[in-house]
Amino acid sequence: MTSLLPPSTDAVPTVLTSAVPTPAARVRGRRAHGAGFWIIAAVFLTVMAFSTIPTPLYSLYQARDGFATFLLTVIFAVYAVGVIASLYLAGHISDWLGRRRIILIAVLIELVAAVLFLVWPSVPGLLVARFISGVGVGALTATATAHLSELRAVSRPEEGGRFSSTVSTFVNNGGLALGPLIAGFIAQWIAGPLQVPYVLFIVLLALAALALSLVPETVEKQEERRAYAPQRMSLPRESRGAFWSAAIAALSAFAIFGLFTSLAPSFLAGTLHETSHFVAGLATFSVFGAAAVAQLLTSRMSLVSQVRLAATFMAVGLAALSAGALLANLPLFIVAGIVAGAGVGVQFRSSVAVAASLALPPRRGEVMAALFLVAYIGLTVPVLLVGLALAFLPSAAVLVGFSVVVIVLAVGSSLAMARRNA
Repeated sequence: MTSLLPPSTDAVPTVLTSAVPTPAARVRGRRAHGAGFWIIAAVFLTVMAFSTIPTPLYSLYQARDGFATFLLTVIFAVYAVGVIASLYLAGHISDWLGRRRIILIAVLIELVAAVLFLVWPSVPGLLVARFISGVGVGALTATATAHLSELRAVSRPEEGGRFSSTVSTFVNNGGLALGPLIAGFIAQWIAGPLQVPYVLFIVLLALAALALSLVPETVEKQEERRAYAPQRMSLPRESRGAFWSAAIAALSAFAIFGLFTSLAPSFLAGTLHETSHFVAGLATFSVFGAAAVAQLLTSRMSLVSQVRLAATFMAVGLAALSAGALLANLPLFIVAGIVAGAGVGVQFRSSVAVAASLALPPRRGEVMAALFLVAYIGLTVPVLLVGLALAFLPSAAVLVGFSVVVIVLAVGSSLAMARRNA
């Protein structure tokens, strides 16, 4: 998703610089910032992996407690609510409080969520833990993305911003992909599947928090405390048609991610009769992994070519996904997820590029905030509707209906984007 990156703020932070650095100090500074870059990348990867750890475990919770599939989708959806709330309230405050401080707070929030998953595994605990995890992710992603860019600018000023952008995209999607794979492996072959993944990430998140002490700060703390205000969100009046084509494309992309991070294990077990938790994790891993790889491979293509390719991949992938469900064909289901995931990755990055081009820098943060608000609606509402429909209809029929609606949204919005940017 680009990755699942939230909007950047429209404020311009004061980046730390030394007044007259000596050559030796300059070399030490570059090395420290270079090491800090990779530490932040590792922290980013760890947090995003933790955010998808529950994906292959939902079926275990459901089997243990006997709750309906709709409640499972609610547990998933509260995560997105937490992300949206955090993006709106805290996604921009690192511009004056400092990058490292906000990243540390986000990691500690994730630690609290991990402990809650471990000690309060009932439905109320899952709801609270997922919401808290969403809050941490919302606070982290914009800040970590900005911090990576600033650290790389000091350690490798000759590169420009392409490398840091590529790394932030890769660790974001790569983390989202790794979480289900790790949890699925543990659930399949290690005792304590509802405890061990969280113990593992409590350790990893604690190490991440300690490692942050080695990372240089890149934003100068302001002497005069800035008056707090939530992130503003606005739409460009002069180009609302272009914005909505990008926003609906982002919504359709996030809807597919939402399906695979909430209901894919239930479809695998109920429709395809595949009860392996590792396969459930692998299915989600393949979708996010395909998105990350596709973004890297298509980064030099023109925007119109990317949009057309994304629409094709999403349509073909979703059609094949429906066929896999109707035919109860597991390999087809997995391959279809990979194809759709590749389309989602390119589709979302194209949506972000279009939206970012619609406003001048002073208002770009507002436009991106609006885009992500619509995108996260796509992560929650369609999944909730699918969960509700599963109470009355066969799962294969629900998946086909979901695929038809998303194909229409994805192809229609992609054609509109391509026409406006031709």
